[in-house]
Amino acid sequence: MQAAVRYRRILSGSLILVVLLAAFAAYAEPLPLPSLNIGVGTATKPADVAVTIQIFLLLTVMSLAPGLLIMTTSFTRIVVVLSFLRTAMGTQQAPSNQIILALAMFLTFFIMTPVWQQINREAYQPWKAQQISQDTAIDRAVKPVRKFMLSQTREKDLALFVSLSKLPRPKNADDIPTLTIIPAFMISELRTAFQIGFLIYIPFIVVDMVVASVLMSMGMMMLPPVMISLPFKILLFVLVDGWGLVIESLVKSFG
Repeated sequence: MQAAVRYRRILSGSLILVVLLAAFAAYAEPLPLPSLNIGVGTATKPADVAVTIQIFLLLTVMSLAPGLLIMTTSFTRIVVVLSFLRTAMGTQQAPSNQIILALAMFLTFFIMTPVWQQINREAYQPWKAQQISQDTAIDRAVKPVRKFMLSQTREKDLALFVSLSKLPRPKNADDIPTLTIIPAFMISELRTAFQIGFLIYIPFIVVDMVVASVLMSMGMMMLPPVMISLPFKILLFVLVDGWGLVIESLVKSFG
């Protein structure tokens, strides 16, 4: 039981560290780079072994830092919708994966900035000034992230993971563990992204159907409709300012 509680604390601390690294790159003052020395020696007491195990656990969790950043922010919904958009247009590798990931990352920073600013103001700066303890800073830093995830999570998905975890029925949102909120938030984001992707597909499918019908009526059944419909889909997307509409809809969907 103590090991499980300790692991949860390490995971929560790593999650907050990931958020802090992303948030304070633009807000925190420049800090001198610390030196780190790691050596292997003989343990003289059991406490040394426990500390070593904690360090290994922390390094293991930190290797999952990109995943933690993806699981607790708006990144999932954005990158899935942009992938659907590229597939619906049929442009193969345009825009490339690097461009989609970069756009999703900076849109994530844009959307999550208020949350990270709140963490900086209420948790990091007081802890840096030694006004609060590390445990208090972690508790304060987790709250804005939990609030964001809960605002985007469906009650049905949340109830599913609460029942799967076999926890007592929570009285309010504060009683729900963070490790239960994260997977519920993930599947809610995927559901919302697929809904948006379906709506994106509709106009492009209409263009494909019209082009295919015209080609069949002209007896040009050997000509692939995609070759003719692709320029029209790109033209339609540009004329309606498709990128602006998609990005605006994505950002407003987190409001």
